[in-house]
Amino acid sequence: MTEFVSEVKTIPCNEDRIFNMLSDLSNLEKVQDRIPQDKIKDFEFDKDSCSFSVAPVGKITFQIVEREPNKTIKFTTTNSPVPLFLWIQLKQVEENDTRMKLTVRAELNPFIKPMVSKPLQDAIDKISTILASLPY
Repeated sequence: MTEFVSEVKTIPCNEDRIFNMLSDLSNLEKVQDRIPQDKIKDFEFDKDSCSFSVAPVGKITFQIVEREPNKTIKFTTTNSPVPLFLWIQLKQVEENDTRMKLTVRAELNPFIKPMVSKPLQDAIDKISTILASLPY
């Protein structure tokens, strides 16, 4: 497994509000207009999953597999060319000061690892920035 970790982001809200929004993927409807339509197509979501198409990879589906209230939301891919596991970790430091970190583990064979490592790290960093800027 290859691990990719985002920078720790600061969100000026309490962890309860952040967790409640991020652990219910149907809340993505509120921010659907922020998704870059030129890069992500066929975006669909419900409470426990979201799927989208990204060229040249194709369709990817993430499913929530575990929720630890106010601390962790764990996802796995159910449709992806490369098996991925994603964790969103939250830690409240003060009343309206929560830190968030994303971790991705991917099963990359030695041939594709050099090709996908930088794009995967860039994607994790962009996703963490977008999640930190959401209106909680």
